[in-house]
Amino acid sequence: MTDNHRGSLYMVTAMAGFAVEDMLIKSAARAMPLGQVLALMGALGILWFGLLSRRAAEPVFPAALRSRTMVLRSSFELMGRLFYSLAIALIPLSVASAILQATPLVVVAGAALIFGERVGLWRWALTIIGFSGVLVILRPGLEGFDALSLLAVAGLLGFAGRDLATRAAPPALSNAQLGTSGFAVLGVAGLVILAVQGGPILPDAVTMAMALGAAGFGILGYSYLTRAMRTGEVSAVTPFRYSRLVFAMILGVVLFAERPDMATLIGSAMIVGCGILILTRR
Repeated sequence: MTDNHRGSLYMVTAMAGFAVEDMLIKSAARAMPLGQVLALMGALGILWFGLLSRRAAEPVFPAALRSRTMVLRSSFELMGRLFYSLAIALIPLSVASAILQATPLVVVAGAALIFGERVGLWRWALTIIGFSGVLVILRPGLEGFDALSLLAVAGLLGFAGRDLATRAAPPALSNAQLGTSGFAVLGVAGLVILAVQGGPILPDAVTMAMALGAAGFGILGYSYLTRAMRTGEVSAVTPFRYSRLVFAMILGVVLFAERPDMATLIGSAMIVGCGILILTRR
């Protein structure tokens, strides 16, 4: 196997992990406050990546995490974690995941506007068509419009801002340190939601197992995502991010009896198709 083949398999594994993580969060949030689920996941993620940092003889929370760029990155990640977690708990998993797939389109537009990266007319056209796919899913002003779907839009804007800020992050930070920072933000998002929900409860064994499983699959997804981006060419590996939508739709149909309508399927195809073309063509 070539590096591109291995990197692609790592990316698909990561996306499968994130899809299962979303499914377990949605399931656990039916019996446990969503904020409690996220706070627990954040604590376990900090523990895991903190141990990896200590094993590598590096500080868990280095001074670089307090730089202006990293504070901005953490703020955007908090926004993404907060609103996307609410979205997967309150709207169909397939719809939330479909909207999230537009994140690379926002990153492309942001890179051009903020960092001055060259984006040709062809890629701008694809970006606009991809955004139109989000509108097809949302259906603003039409009968099928669900205002809660805007939570997923706010989540994708937060994650796009995080990805853009990551480009300017101090290169000295290791993946384990960034992982610790990311799960710390997840824990903060959970505590914010939990404060609104009224406090934690004592869950049953099944619900606790689902919350712990969500943390485990989240750690798995992050670890393989990092491995994927360090194996093979970025342009060859990144398009496989869209496999997350396939996994999410399968899980939504099988476990939550979701039935994506034609607008969701068409919008998803527009987003994924334009995203892949943007990532693979110059």
